Amino acid sequence: MAEITATLVKELRDKTGAGMMDCKKALLETGGDLEKAVDFLRKNGLAAAAKKSGRVASEGLIGVATNDDIGALVEVNAETDFVARNEDFQSFVSGVADIMLLGANSIEEAINVTFPGTERTVGEQLTHNIATIGENMSMRRGVRMTVEHGCVASYVHNTLAEGLGKIGVLVAIESTGDQKRLQQLGKQIAMHVAAARPEALSIESISVDSIERERNVLAEQARASGKPDNIIEKMVDGRLRKYYEEVALMEQTFVIDNETKISEVVANASNEIGVPVSLTGFVRYELGEGIEKAEADFAAEVAATLKT
Repeated sequence: MAEITATLVKELRDKTGAGMMDCKKALLETGGDLEKAVDFLRKNGLAAAAKKSGRVASEGLIGVATNDDIGALVEVNAETDFVARNEDFQSFVSGVADIMLLGANSIEEAINVTFPGTERTVGEQLTHNIATIGENMSMRRGVRMTVEHGCVASYVHNTLAEGLGKIGVLVAIESTGDQKRLQQLGKQIAMHVAAARPEALSIESISVDSIERERNVLAEQARASGKPDNIIEKMVDGRLRKYYEEVALMEQTFVIDNETKISEVVANASNEIGVPVSLTGFVRYELGEGIEKAEADFAAEVAATLKT
């Protein structure tokens, strides 16, 4: 039997797109014969993963995992919403979120961690899932959030299973106050973030470029009114305040009561709990945001099928 070297395993992986452990097993099963190993992978559906890699994956799930002062948020994509209801896919997304919760600080780092209950890495398990489920998939992004004192609260919208849905939010609250009350506050603010889509935590955290771009647009709009320059300047300042209220979380009106600013909600919580409470960060993932989805021409697909 030929020696199963790392080079041989890599060559088989390059040929088939299958995971490293699957390639090693195929070579062991076929006595190190590369072509037979390719056939072995094909028969087991594991070589099909590479052929699916070019297909757009914009569905899938957002996964959330928290543990008091730590939280993790991931997005794993598939081609169709149907796969999001597959138990194996759901288990994979939850597993990746847990891996990040336990210490992986990025998707790139998580890819090389052994997936629970297997001998495969997370990346190899993803390839295995592509082959067995039959759709292209991708681990798009992930983040790990921590606080020194306080809590990381979460909210999942359009939930399909525990910690899995279409929108996921993490909110970081620094405080030495009661954990239960902090979690309640964090959950409410996370729900607000899911609905209101803030782009920054505060006015100070909005990029200078974003503010300048908005100022230029507002100035052009104001000039179109024909007003004098001194009035235009006041118009721009007023509209910028409105812009801040739209994009900065601390300036937004709380969706739960529709009257209190988030900054006031946090200040009120400090008074009620009896110790300082600070909202220090948030992350919001919405499934498929920013992914260009291919528009299917159903009539053309039917016509093409009839010609074959």
